[in-house]
Amino acid sequence: MPEELIAQEPAAVRDACRMLVMDRESGELEDRIFRDIEEYLRPGDLLVANETRVMPARLLGAKRGTGGQAEVFLLREVKGEKAKPYHDDALTDSPNQQAIWEVLVRPGKRLKPGSGAVVDFTDKQGNVALSAEVVDWASAKNDAAAGEGQDVEASAAKGERIARLTTTLPSLDEALHAVGHTPLPPYIKNYAGDEELYQTVYSRREASAAAPTAGLHFTPELIDRLKAKGVHWETVELEVGLDTFRIVDEDDPTKHKMHTEFYTVPQTTVDAINETHAAGGRVIAVGTTSTRSLESAWDPQANGGEGAITARDRDATSLYLLPGSTFHVIDGLITNFHVPKSTLMMLVSAFSSREHIMAAYRHAIESRYRMLSFGDAMFIKPAK
Repeated sequence: MPEELIAQEPAAVRDACRMLVMDRESGELEDRIFRDIEEYLRPGDLLVANETRVMPARLLGAKRGTGGQAEVFLLREVKGEKAKPYHDDALTDSPNQQAIWEVLVRPGKRLKPGSGAVVDFTDKQGNVALSAEVVDWASAKNDAAAGEGQDVEASAAKGERIARLTTTLPSLDEALHAVGHTPLPPYIKNYAGDEELYQTVYSRREASAAAPTAGLHFTPELIDRLKAKGVHWETVELEVGLDTFRIVDEDDPTKHKMHTEFYTVPQTTVDAINETHAAGGRVIAVGTTSTRSLESAWDPQANGGEGAITARDRDATSLYLLPGSTFHVIDGLITNFHVPKSTLMMLVSAFSSREHIMAAYRHAIESRYRMLSFGDAMFIKPAK
């Protein structure tokens, strides 16, 4: 991917970005503008979007004792008030002021696993509002989604750590908003614009370490026009975590291990999907995170063994979709252009075909589409 095509800022108008439309089965391509999505959706179709907000997860502080600059990037709470299950006796006295998180750190050499190193983060008044202590992986050993089966040496080399967060403020939420920053992907270098442009217009609960970027192109006006046309809108939640920042570095991609993320599929969304398909409509996922939520909620044993989508309440998923996978729920996909060698590239290749996706990316590069999180959109439309 040419570096100069990696978008460093969002489109001036969200729905005025470009959109590459690709037929899922034939691979046929069309160059359009995102707001043209209205022409491809029919009354009775259903859009399903991930409504999570990005947390103020990027923390810039100083190592206690040396004053050296350090960065801690929050990925997922594994023990604390918001974690599931909640089971750490050490946190029960003040669960809203302490938690254990899966994080990325820089510089990793000065913040080794289990070192007890502490990074302090100060608010605008110069007061320490939050501290992060790097603890041993065993601090999360009781959580099925963290520590268990962890390749500690490989994870440590990638900057992955477990950290205990503490604050003297009334809550960790208050502390994070006092010291944290909305994180941008590392390939966006010097963006100093409105951080709200890295949130979708329909986002609600802060739970993700990165934005579900396919949704960044929607405006309230576009959503209203689609609804007026008879296109339905429902949401899911997937708490975007560690794998957003990792590429597949194994020679055999089937050996790649997906980290666990939590997702919620409400009963209202399940009902809307079933009603849509029963009436001959199509389910269009807004983004790969919505896709993974919906496909994770498919229960092959339900409906007398015929399979059905079922409601989920913050269940864990490590679903890995790559060529050869079967999609049971979605018929179309709105997405962005993804990092090479990522699980997201494999997902879109699985949804269409590797050949179609590679051809689409060659066309996009030749046509100078803007790439990655702040970039242009791609719509893999249903063949029918």
